[in-house]
Formats: sequence, structure tokens, C-alpha cells
Amino acid sequence: MSTKDTEPGDYSANPKITLTVPTECSGLRLDQVLAQLLFEHSRSRLQNWVRAGRVAVGGNVVLEPRRKLWAGEGIELTAAPDERAESSTPENIPLQIVYEDAAVIVLDKPVGLVVHPGNGNWHGTLLNALLHHAPQLEKVPRAGIVHRLDKDTSGLIVVAKTLEAQTHLVRQLQARTVKRIYQALVRGIVDKAGIVDSPIGRHPTQRTRMAVVRTGKPARTRYRSLEHFQGCTLVECALETGRTHQIRVHMTSIGHPLVGDPVYGGVASRVPRGPLFAHQALHACRLALVHPLSGKAMSWRSGLPDDLAELIDTLRQEASAAHDDASGDDEWDDDDAGVEIFYVDDEPDNEEPDEQ
Repeated sequence: MSTKDTEPGDYSANPKITLTVPTECSGLRLDQVLAQLLFEHSRSRLQNWVRAGRVAVGGNVVLEPRRKLWAGEGIELTAAPDERAESSTPENIPLQIVYEDAAVIVLDKPVGLVVHPGNGNWHGTLLNALLHHAPQLEKVPRAGIVHRLDKDTSGLIVVAKTLEAQTHLVRQLQARTVKRIYQALVRGIVDKAGIVDSPIGRHPTQRTRMAVVRTGKPARTRYRSLEHFQGCTLVECALETGRTHQIRVHMTSIGHPLVGDPVYGGVASRVPRGPLFAHQALHACRLALVHPLSGKAMSWRSGLPDDLAELIDTLRQEASAAHDDASGDDEWDDDDAGVEIFYVDDEPDNEEPDEQ
């Protein structure tokens, strides 16, 4: 028979739980015994507690979940706080709000801010900040969040302040009428507009990554070049679907990984010269939708964040210097006719993509 008691008089946030291994659990692994006796916790959580030194058997801390136990042995476990339960705590995190009314909030998210709590990021998220800014969002699922940006992607994101507004925005996203336009700095020269229409799903072997896979969900990205540099191109991408890491996966799939992308770019994501950019060079620069209350079309624009703007300015100067060197002071030298020179076009030849 097992016992499961909290030590009397222990009013700390993490009281100890004492257990005795029952006869029917004799010979089982520690994590198996804990899973049977503490069924309210997942086995993975219990394994993590063991590895973190929160479990003792016979008074000795055990760090190996696979250790076998025998009937009558005593277990002491100090539970950690349930981060999931605490993830919806309001937190005073500054927000850059570009528009707000009774129905929606439009924010300019900085790099480094996680949108929604998840594995390893249970606090300090946009959701926590929203609950502090507008406490009534506690009554709206996911605090009104209807779409996400990656942690290290900056730019515009819309949040619903009421359940009705959230439903309206979700339906717009499903109908693909919300326009989401991004600017990305990619490796290589993208000299024409195009469409990537390739399904995206979980990578078959690296489960933390996404990939173009035959069994994935439909994904469609339109892109066009805005400005050429030496070995890099500033492109504009319009999402027709909203899959996880869609732009990063799609651009990599056609040989143009995003500069600074640590997951999909690797060494190929570095600019030709200079230090490694600290994150993927991706910014949600335009957002357009129909207002849930007024029914009017509204749109917002966001300028590039400082670090990306500085990088592009540096690349622009390098491209200009390379052009000057190749041109020389006098007339064009025929021996240099094969040198590729890339510089800014004020009016790109490519037509504006359909921003559905």
C-alpha cells in the first residue's frame, strides 16, 4: 500500500510528497512508479523532476529515472511549480502599440518577445503583457491572440479584445483575406518574382524543425525582390497561408535561406562579409484587415527594426563601393564586362503580388 502525504506544517510553494512503493510496483522503474502513484502529473514532468534532483529514495537523491524500486522503499519528492498553470499571469512588459480601440490592438512586436507561452517560455510573453495591459483579455481565449510571429521575428501583429472580434478575425484568416506582408534579407540573388507552393509539416527526423514534406499542410508564399546587394537580396513576401516558419522554410527550399537564421540557414545564412547577424532577418512590415466592428478596411505599416536597417545600410554601401570600383574613373573596361554589379532599382520591374 502506498502513502501520499504532504508534510504537516509545510506551507511552502513546493511541499514535499512522501510515498511508499506498494507491492504491485515492486521491480518497476522509478519514473513508472511515480507515474502510477502521481497520475495527475505526466511521466515526462516526473522524469524532469528526477533529473533535477527533486526525488530521493531512502533519503538519497536519485537522478536516474530508470532506477528500479522495490516494495516498501520510501520516496520523497519536492514538486516544482506547474509552469503551465502560472503561464497566464499578467506581467508588466512594455508594448509598442500602434493602434487600439474597443475591438482590436495592433502591436509592433520586437525581436526576442515570445508571443504565446510554451515549452521553455512560460513567462515574459506577449500573452502575459497583454493580460497586464488589458485585464479583460482574461475572458478571451489565448488573450485575444489570433496569429503569431516567431520569437526572433519582429513586426505587426493584431490581437482581438473581445470574443466577437476574435471570431471575426479568425474567419478572415481562414478566408485568407488578412494581408500579411514581410520583408526578409536572404542569401543569393533573387532576380524575379515567384511563388512557392509547397506543403509544410514537421521535419521527419528533427522534430523541432519544419520542412517541405509531401504529407504537410498546404502552404503558399509569394515573393519579389526589392533590392540587390553583394550576395544578398532584400525580398518582400506575402503569405497566403500561415504555417509555422513558413517564409523561413519556403525561402530555404528554393536556395535562399534568410540571413541570420540559425535553424534553417546554418553557415549559408551569413552575409558574405561581416559579423553573424543575431537572428533571422525577417520583419512583418504590413498588416491589412477588415475591422471587426466597423467593417472598414484598415492597414498599418512598420519600418525595419534598427539592427536590420543598419545591416541593410551597410550592405547598400558595400554594393555601391563595389559598383564604383568596377566602373573606374573613366569609361567601362570590356575586361570587366562579366562582373555582376547589383544596385537599387527605384521602381522594381516586378508587379505587385496578389496579397490575398
